[in-house]
Amino acid sequence: MNEIKLLLRKDWYIVLNNIKLILKNPARLLPYIFIVGYFSFFYFNRGKKSSSVNTNDLDQVSDQLSEVNYELINIKGGLTLIALIFLMFQLYKATKKNISFFSMADVNLLFTGPVVPANILLYYMVRSIIPALGGSILFVVYSTAQLNDVFELTVGNILIMSLGFTLFFFILSPVRFLIYTLNTKYHILPTIKGLIFGLGLSLALLILIPGLLAEKFWQGMFLWISSPWFDFFPLVGWSRGIVTYLGHESLWIAGGFVTVYILIFLLIVQQVIYHSGYYYEDVLESTKSNEEVKEKAQKQEASESAMSLNTKKKLDLKNFGTGATALYWRNYVHASRQDFHPLFGVYALAFAGIAVVMAGLSHFDWFSHKVVYGYMIFLLVIYFFSGMGRTNIGDLKKPYFILIPASWTSKFWNMIRLDLIQTFLFSLALIVPTVLIGQLSWGLVLIFPLVLLMYYVTGFSVALVTHVGFEEGWDRKLIRPLIIFGVILFGVLPSVGVGVLTFIISQKFVYAMLGMAIGMSLVTAIMIHLTYDIISKVEFKEA
Repeated sequence: MNEIKLLLRKDWYIVLNNIKLILKNPARLLPYIFIVGYFSFFYFNRGKKSSSVNTNDLDQVSDQLSEVNYELINIKGGLTLIALIFLMFQLYKATKKNISFFSMADVNLLFTGPVVPANILLYYMVRSIIPALGGSILFVVYSTAQLNDVFELTVGNILIMSLGFTLFFFILSPVRFLIYTLNTKYHILPTIKGLIFGLGLSLALLILIPGLLAEKFWQGMFLWISSPWFDFFPLVGWSRGIVTYLGHESLWIAGGFVTVYILIFLLIVQQVIYHSGYYYEDVLESTKSNEEVKEKAQKQEASESAMSLNTKKKLDLKNFGTGATALYWRNYVHASRQDFHPLFGVYALAFAGIAVVMAGLSHFDWFSHKVVYGYMIFLLVIYFFSGMGRTNIGDLKKPYFILIPASWTSKFWNMIRLDLIQTFLFSLALIVPTVLIGQLSWGLVLIFPLVLLMYYVTGFSVALVTHVGFEEGWDRKLIRPLIIFGVILFGVLPSVGVGVLTFIISQKFVYAMLGMAIGMSLVTAIMIHLTYDIISKVEFKEA
């Protein structure tokens, strides 16, 4: 018990010192105050919204839910599928490398101190639930804001729903640690991989079989994994049973799943402690590896040759010009080596081909058009995060970026000019045949490329501003994630909300994309304006 108190005291001093560091510069508190004020506004508005609910509307909702609603089933099954894919990915990662709950400072301090190794591991496992709980509460408060008109949300309801997300993300780390521990001691990696592959195949069959048996594939594909019995599936089902508390309103069901989570955690900890023994070497290796990855990300040493298909290709390219155009020429040369064509390569062809195949299947009623629309939304997310990752490689870390005799605006656009051309050509190659084959609205041909470009530019601007604007350690760890989270929460998600609302009213995806484009145009314009102001500061930063 004294050892746990010692670890608690150590963390208390760390938190106290960080608070003092933040208070030295009160301006650092503004993002936190804004976040707290925003979510407080949502919470205290619940009573006003819930009081205006019409009971007739609730009766209509109940009547609709009593019928077989394939769209609702597919939404529930789609969200469950995303959670299952994430679970399988985490299990796969567990076979590759160990997870670490520690930093190198923790390792050097704790492992040399008079503390039992089992207590250190147990304490850090339990402590990891704190960030998971905080993030889950913020997500639930924001995401359930639109449900205030239907459900009466209280502090208790929010905490119960947050537990569903918290326990799911929390338990994954101990599970990964246990898998790696068993493999390290008993060398059973082939057996573990076989079990994971078998589980993935079984889950795939749970989607394919009911889809093939149904009259239309899209009507039956999620029939099994969205059914109530799937709530008993480990981890994903348990969390779904807790998160859907507003639907069943049974404390026994939610409490039962929470109890199962607690028992599973205690069992995992007992097995880890029993099989790991002195786990110093594994922890040291994984912790050091994680620290090196973080250092490379901070120093922007990401390799530009990653995913390259043609690195040894001989090139004979003309010079495109002088000044900032040299940045575009350099990216053009790199793209020529990375793929078989600098403007439209294999990867773009593969992603566009998937959309065309989906459109063809929807034409023969295998898929609903909503599956094609969902894939388009998925691509928007991919390109947003691709834009954020663009600042980790390329011209920002090169000295000549500063020395080129051109305006900062010209250097900024030439730095991503090729990316914009590639994105535009890819979007056209995807949307034109998809609209033709799937018989979708022709308005998507104009709107989808525009929205895709806005998402990419916004992601790039967010990452560039936060990277250049914050260089101190705790600013990067605390404020920078809040800035990114804030742009997504208050800029991107409201634009998505406008699109969803437009779709509900019009029942047409093209109008939803138009609403999203209008919202994102404002977000993109603000981020570009902010980037213009901060891009010139790259000379004085470690870029």
